[in-house]
Amino acid sequence: MAQSYEGQPVRVTNRIGDKPAPGQLRIIQAFLNTANPKVGREDFISPEVLKSWLVENSLLAPGAHVTGVDVRETIAVRDALYRLLDVCHTGKADPDAVKTLNRALRSAQMSVLFDDQGRSHIEPLASAVDGALGRLIAIVHDAMADGTWTRLKICRSDDCAWAFYDRSKNHSGAWCSITDCGNVAKARAYRARHSHAHDQHPLQH
Repeated sequence: MAQSYEGQPVRVTNRIGDKPAPGQLRIIQAFLNTANPKVGREDFISPEVLKSWLVENSLLAPGAHVTGVDVRETIAVRDALYRLLDVCHTGKADPDAVKTLNRALRSAQMSVLFDDQGRSHIEPLASAVDGALGRLIAIVHDAMADGTWTRLKICRSDDCAWAFYDRSKNHSGAWCSITDCGNVAKARAYRARHSHAHDQHPLQH
């Protein structure tokens, strides 16, 4: 979908792939995939692009103002969530990621509220981008509570880093796509093994 802010076209792309997460966690999956640190891709290149993505995902009101500071804070929160997901699977603590997320939660003024059915949930009291980031972190909180967070993974392919949802019964998924990344990784390993064997036993002429 294309939108326009201040005369400049803004392309909104939700990067999900063929292994989408369920429910609201899909927004976090798309959020994480707005960058690829292994190839240097960054989608949030301007306040206009960030605003377009947040509005598209119902996280921000269309009339909200977005600044360069908001872009930097959003990228910091996204990268912290990326590292937090890595902590989930490696068990290695990342104090800086936790510090960044806690700072964002304070700015979002998170509060526990009850809905009409008497169910509790957390949501931000702050408006604009601070509130939008609070809503994203609240989705992660809910995913941790229902067990779906641990199924969100980062592809192990050396040049991928794509966030995908692992639906395997034993949580053994390692690549974002068996057709693409999985086969690429297997082919790379195959070439490496045979190259090593050739170096050890070169053909005699």
